[in-house]
Amino acid sequence: MSDWTLTKTRLFEGVWEGVLAGAEPGAAPPEIEVTHQQEPLAGVEVIARPDSADWVLRVPVPADRIADGVQTFVIRDRDSGTVLDSFALVAGDALAYDLRAEIALLREELDLLKRAFRRHCLETM
Repeated sequence: MSDWTLTKTRLFEGVWEGVLAGAEPGAAPPEIEVTHQQEPLAGVEVIARPDSADWVLRVPVPADRIADGVQTFVIRDRDSGTVLDSFALVAGDALAYDLRAEIALLREELDLLKRAFRRHCLETM
């Protein structure tokens, strides 16, 4: 179990950012590991916030890790092995298929509701 709490702040210009909280003032920076398909990412930064005991976590997403489908990145506390958070990038044909399937489901549900409403109107006349 980790003492750290990670809160996502943004994903901007290819860098995922979050705030790590739970440290005592003056504590050493946390050892954070970010993996994609069980391979650690390089360039992960843990930066002290001058106005608090919190830390800013910056995870640059390498361009070679962006591909069709769902790419999941796992953020864990290296000392305890606890998963603090994860984020996923969804792109390409997998996303288009999911959206088309969702829209088809919504259309079917709308048709069902229209039939039920029309039947109700006929029965209550």
